[in-house]
Amino acid sequence: MKKVVLAHLFFVVVLTVVITSLGCHNASDNYTSKPYTPMTSRPAEPSAPTVRSTGTPRAADAMQRDSLPAANPVTREVVADGKVRTEFAFPTGHPETSVMLIQREAPAEVRLGTPFEYLITVTNLLNEPLPAVQITEPYAATFRFDRAVPAPSRTEPGLLVWDLGDLPARQSRTIRVSGSASAVGPLRDCLTVSYKPSTCLALNVVEPKLKLVKSGPGQVLLCDPIAYTLEVTNQGTGVAQNVLIQDTLPAGLTTADGQDSYLVNVGDLPPGQTRQYKVNVKAAKTGRYENQAVATATGELKSTATHAVTVQQPVLTVTKTGPQTRYVGKSAEYVITVSNKGDGPARDTVIVDTLPAGMQFVSASDQGVHQAGQVTWQVGTLGPGASKQVSIRAMASRIGTQRNVVQATAYCAQGTAETTIEVVGIPAILLEVVDLEDPIEVGTNETYVIEVTNQGSATGTNIKVTCTIPDEQRYVSGSGPTPAGVDGKIVRFAPLASLAPQAKAVYRVVVKGNQPGDVRFKVELISDQMTSPVNETESTHQYE
Repeated sequence: MKKVVLAHLFFVVVLTVVITSLGCHNASDNYTSKPYTPMTSRPAEPSAPTVRSTGTPRAADAMQRDSLPAANPVTREVVADGKVRTEFAFPTGHPETSVMLIQREAPAEVRLGTPFEYLITVTNLLNEPLPAVQITEPYAATFRFDRAVPAPSRTEPGLLVWDLGDLPARQSRTIRVSGSASAVGPLRDCLTVSYKPSTCLALNVVEPKLKLVKSGPGQVLLCDPIAYTLEVTNQGTGVAQNVLIQDTLPAGLTTADGQDSYLVNVGDLPPGQTRQYKVNVKAAKTGRYENQAVATATGELKSTATHAVTVQQPVLTVTKTGPQTRYVGKSAEYVITVSNKGDGPARDTVIVDTLPAGMQFVSASDQGVHQAGQVTWQVGTLGPGASKQVSIRAMASRIGTQRNVVQATAYCAQGTAETTIEVVGIPAILLEVVDLEDPIEVGTNETYVIEVTNQGSATGTNIKVTCTIPDEQRYVSGSGPTPAGVDGKIVRFAPLASLAPQAKAVYRVVVKGNQPGDVRFKVELISDQMTSPVNETESTHQYE
């Protein structure tokens, strides 16, 4: 506001603020003030101002402001310290209930032709911005405009216009205008302050955005669970509501309870947050499985994630080779081969060979450990296509068919093999013939004792004993495990069906010496296990 005071006289120039009023036609119409008649102050006492009103009115001024009718806004004016100040709160006159506060300050008097400066301050009294604030000041013809800070947006003869733009909440803008008076007398002007009224509705525009990540192993063995990890993140703004994760499994995969799909109810997911879930599924067979999980939310939000896993399986095969027959007491060597015929690694492979009761451990290769009739080899991991060969030596200790089983086990795989060996014995028959008395007198009897002993490991069968009596002797009697039969000089005992290992059969033949001489008593033995007979003789001296 500018005031010009003639020399020796104190005049107060009336400030008229015209505020554009809001029409009801369109929200984009400007408020335009109406001119009003300001209060004119009387010359102030040098000691104190009439009213303290610089800047935004304080609570201490409430009593004086409250005395003004709300429907009749007025300009407050004070003169102090050589300056005249005015302020106006639109529209009620009360800053607490008004939209804006307009303040002006100028020298109380100026000299003709001498430059002076006055201030215009506009304050937004609201807690929200005032849009498109504009100050229009028509000035008197006797005022010579020099400059302004900030510069006017538009200047015309007798008119200054400032487009201040949006005025932030509770903020002020001050304009410094410089000029001079070209004539003596009252210098009067009125300014107009306008803004573009609006009804503001603050809406928080958000856009939630889902991001689903599905991770898990790339390879597993058939007996392993497939552990999926699902991570859903709201990468946008605003809450993602009713988030669900749906995963339909491909054929061959099921959940732990046998279902072919699963659903995760995430619920509401705030922005920036991540939820993680773990799900285990299992495979029914080997192969490659790829599937897609889908995360959805209210508002057609959607995100997908794909994961592929290859299910492998080790397959162990076992062979054991060795002799098919062995004599008792003889050793046999076996070769055991374990191979991985599958497509997955056979981890922690162990070979265990269980010896039958008729085979006794002798030795093992590759640090095989024997304990309680079992030989164990720690093989480690056999990759696909790999094999391991070990050997074992055992002694046949019992006649008969011996069945041997070997087993290879690994994580997620096992294999077995078996072999049989026929352990046979040797029936080693010993034939001994002795005479009980030697020499004998002609006419007396001689007894020959025939002992048949099986010194072997197998039973002798169909044992036949035949004796030949020399001419100088005559048969008297025969005895043994089987009856004797005589045909001239030949004594035949009936066949002995069997003679166990280490068993003995004793035969006796009694003869009478009838001629002197050095005679030979002959015995022949044969059995099913012999390819040729065994012969034994016993000499006896007979005298007169």
